[in-house]
Parts: sequence; structure tokens; C-alpha cells
Amino acid sequence: MSGFVFSEKPIQIERGEGPYVYDDAGTEYLDFGASYAVTPVGHCHPEVVAAVQEQAADLLYVQASYGNGARDAVYEKLAAVAPGDVDNVWLCNSGTEANEAALKFARSATGRSKVVAAKRGFHGRTMGALSATWKSKYRKPFEPLVDDVEFVAYGDEDALTEAVDEETAALVLEPVQGEGGIHPAPEGYLQAAREVTADAGAAFVLDEIQTGLGRTGSLWACESAGVVPDVLTTAKGLASGLPMGATLVADWIAEDAGPHGSTFSGGPVVSAAAEATLSVLVEEDLPAHAAELGAYFRSELRAADLSAREVRGEGLMVGVEVKRGANHVLKQLALDHQVLALPAGRTTLRFLPPLTVEREHVDRVVDALTDVLGGGG
Repeated sequence: MSGFVFSEKPIQIERGEGPYVYDDAGTEYLDFGASYAVTPVGHCHPEVVAAVQEQAADLLYVQASYGNGARDAVYEKLAAVAPGDVDNVWLCNSGTEANEAALKFARSATGRSKVVAAKRGFHGRTMGALSATWKSKYRKPFEPLVDDVEFVAYGDEDALTEAVDEETAALVLEPVQGEGGIHPAPEGYLQAAREVTADAGAAFVLDEIQTGLGRTGSLWACESAGVVPDVLTTAKGLASGLPMGATLVADWIAEDAGPHGSTFSGGPVVSAAAEATLSVLVEEDLPAHAAELGAYFRSELRAADLSAREVRGEGLMVGVEVKRGANHVLKQLALDHQVLALPAGRTTLRFLPPLTVEREHVDRVVDALTDVLGGGG
């Protein structure tokens, strides 16, 4: 039996380089989805490839209770670039695992069970992370889920104040909602979240799995908002497409995080890829490049004759809400213009390109969208 979970697209991708991928016939596609933001430094960046090849020749695997140079380097690098004092690092294999750990750590550290999350939010597909995910299509087939989760409207400060109380273990939010349609947090909202969690003694968990690693124009989206959470989760592009996630926590969480583990936590080869990816992001100042190119991209989209309802986003995390089904538009972009992007709900196009793209790539995407959506929406 062949794979049955994913709905396969009619393109067979065999190779990638920089912002491009190539199918089995050699056709070149401009990748403005980066396969869900997992290639922040571009496909097959030479430094990442070299790091993987070198490490694979030395040691493929050793469990995390033994010291290992590649893993230690990632611990140090993540701690060095972490926002504020959120510098205790646990490594795992995916974003959903990072969020699952965040919820477990928060419950253990606070001795409480209640979780507050946002409507439209998406935090993963394992049972705990799924319980904090809003959309019924993800939840319903697997119910009953973990209970004691309360959802509030994203951006509503009064709702946060009412929901986060002395029984709350964690408030979990995305700085920009990704799956929910590319909705940035309103001005002051994350600061309000920081205040209400501090007052209640609850953990403030920021899910930066899609927004982190320079995507929104700073290394972490919370830095632009001027807040430091108690827990920050990251994954997606952390190891340039190899499976890695991380949960970064403040001291008070780390001191009573409870028993947790993972067989493949910080495997040497994946750790080598992550350390190389982080080095490229920092040394080439790709967050600043994302801020500049993202502003240009949104400006050009708004100036184009797209008949779109709205252009939203921060940095190179951009959403275009259209007047018809997003998947139909994406199919036209891919097959007629060799531009790949993603949906974010039924009517929103999501663009998450490698942070190395240039204006010429942005212009090509805007031209393609103008052809597909121009005047008709």
C-alpha cells in the first residue's frame, strides 16, 4: 500500500537549490512555500550540506544522555540567541513534540492543569498539542482529547484577562497565526498576554514554530513585540528540513519540568544541520533581509491589481486573502507559472519563502499572481 495520509500533488520534486526546486522532468519551480517554512537558508545550503555529510561520516546516532559535540553546539547556539532568559533547551523531532513538551513542562512547573489557547490557533497534531488547536476538522476525528482547555478570541485582551486565572498552567499563543490565515497579533496584545500570565503565575508559551528563525523580520517574533515568554517553541526550519524541534524555557520552568524524554532528542546529524542553519541565519543577518524583502513584497502585492480582500503578514510570512478557493489559485500558480505556495485556510494564500530570496523572485511571484488574480480575485 502506498502512502495514505497526504493528498499528493501532481508534481514529483527531486532536487532543490536556493529558492528553487526541480521536478523529475527537470522543470524549475520557485518555492515560495518552502515546504511550510522549513528551508530558511534555502534548499541544500552548502554549509548545511557539508555539516551533515561530515557528521554522518563520524556518528549517526547516540542517545542524549551521552555528551556529543554536535548536540552541545546546538544547545549553546540556541541558548545564545534565545530571547531574554529563556535559555534552557530541550531538543525533539518536530513542532508538535515541542508544543507537547511545553504543555507538560508548564503543568509540572505550576502544578495546574488548565490551558488557555486562541481561536484559529494551530499547535500540532499529537493529543496534547491538538487539544490546544482550534479547528474542528483537526480535532473531531480524535475526540475525546485532553480536557481543561479554554479557547479565547485572538487579539481580545479582555478575554485573556477573564480566562487566565489561578488555575491556569499555560497560555499558548502564536505571535502570528499561521494555519489560521496569517493574522499578526494586534498592537499590545502580546504585552497584555505577558502581564496577565505573570499576574496569575501561569506560563506564557509562545509557539514560534512558524514565526521564529527570522521569518517575521527578527530572529524571534516576540523580540519585535518586546516580550519575553516563559516558554518558546521552535521547529520547521531549525535544521533546514531535517526533523528537529526545540522547547526553550526559563529557569523556573526548567527547575520543575517533570520527567520527559525522547529517543532521538538532538541526534548528531540533525544537530549538525541545525547548528549550521543557525550560523548562516545569524552571520548573514537573514532576519533583517526578511524584514526588508517582506515589506517590499507586501507593498508590491497591495499595489498590484489583484482584487484580493487583504494582504497581511510580517517579514516573509505573508498572506493574501482571495475571493475564491485558495487551492484553485495555488494550482494555477504551480502549473501555469511554476510558483509554489501554500494555503492558510480556505481562502488565504500563504507565502513562506526561503529568507534568501531577492526582489527579482518577489517580482516574479507578484507578476504570476497578477496574471491569475488580476481583476477577478
